[in-house]
Amino acid sequence: MAFESLSEKLNEAFKKLRGKGRLTENDVKEAMREVRMALLEADVSYKVVRDFTKSVTAKAVGTDVLEALNPAQMVIKIVNEELCDLMGSENRKLNLSSRSPSVVMLVGLQGAGKTTNGAKLAGYMRKQGKRPLLAACDIYRPAAIKQLETVGAQLDIPVFQMGTTNPVDIAKAAIEHAKKHGNDLVFLDTAGRLHIDAQLMDELKNIKAAVEPAEILLVVDAMTGQDAVSAATAFDEALDVTGVMLTKLDGDARGGAALSITAATGKPIKFIGVGEKLDMIEPFYPDRMASRILGMGDMLTLIEKAQQSFDEKKALEAAEKLRSNRFTLNDYLEQMNQLKNMGDLENLMGMIPGLDAKALKGAKIDDKAMARQEAIILSMTMAERENPAILNSSRKKRIAAGSGTTVVDVNRLVKQYEAMQQMTKQLTGKNMKKLQKKMGRMNGGGGGLFGGFPGL
Repeated sequence: MAFESLSEKLNEAFKKLRGKGRLTENDVKEAMREVRMALLEADVSYKVVRDFTKSVTAKAVGTDVLEALNPAQMVIKIVNEELCDLMGSENRKLNLSSRSPSVVMLVGLQGAGKTTNGAKLAGYMRKQGKRPLLAACDIYRPAAIKQLETVGAQLDIPVFQMGTTNPVDIAKAAIEHAKKHGNDLVFLDTAGRLHIDAQLMDELKNIKAAVEPAEILLVVDAMTGQDAVSAATAFDEALDVTGVMLTKLDGDARGGAALSITAATGKPIKFIGVGEKLDMIEPFYPDRMASRILGMGDMLTLIEKAQQSFDEKKALEAAEKLRSNRFTLNDYLEQMNQLKNMGDLENLMGMIPGLDAKALKGAKIDDKAMARQEAIILSMTMAERENPAILNSSRKKRIAAGSGTTVVDVNRLVKQYEAMQQMTKQLTGKNMKKLQKKMGRMNGGGGGLFGGFPGL
């Protein structure tokens, strides 16, 4: 998970401050030395680190802080505010033109994830009521056009392409196509290079001059650290980019790009890619990211994810069915699918304040287990789904054969379903601790959906 190492080191530095009833100026400076080392190890630009620690120290050694009832909390508050400012202070939306279609030009080095994340962004904007069109302007990378068509088909978003003709002509023709077919937003997937060169920049400048995009979004791989700042500076000088999209923030990114790029270029990070699936893209909120880096969680994003993934009416109906013991295997399947849509547990639980990041390491929803359980339920008759009690030996054999699983798998699903029903009956205040222990055993036994995730 991105920022994990940085988060641990910062919390170690602050732990020493919390252990002291009163703070001196030397205590603050010693903590800032540790913060400085943590940021440098996270591959944050030296200049950014120097300015950041200087600003925090100047505010933290003031009389109001050192004589406060809880000075350590005051220092952490200052660090949180400065981190937020470092990453741009507030969420910035896409620039959209007053005339239709608005054009978003996607630029960046090869390998940053421009094609896939551009399609993700188009999918996100469609959920906001837009009618996007993807335009294949990368005529050099083998299979680039095919890749765009594939992800476009998966998201049910149209793709405009003209083969390997001039990219400027493709961009202009895509906009005309959008006007004729009612698309109000056009994403231009432009070519990248392994490194910046004059030919690439000239082509991008020509496209910009021809179509006058409302947004030039630089796509940057978060794994590249300080190198991302160099690339961003070069693209910005040539094109005057309007914003940044950071990709691969679900990996082992140390945080250098996210913490350096806005401070170095003045350009806001607008979106982040947080997973491989085509719906795993989020608007970037500097305040929320600062809270996550400092181990304070990000409940707002977690709530938004839940709202997007869960149908509130269906969730209430499911809860009522559980209470009245009318929860069927059809309901069980529906809840599984909604949970799956929220993403991996390590990312989600990292948004909850106070949870130990180390305990969450590698915690993921087991997609294979879910696929098996879905296949098993779909191989049942409606009567069997409504009343699993009628599942005898011959029925289980038929279901196993129909789902490509084993009778053991069928029995495991039925046991989990029955255990969940039993636990629901015991859902009272005095039995809550027993319930949590049972849930932990159910998920930790090797057959649960969460592959051994501790404590759920």
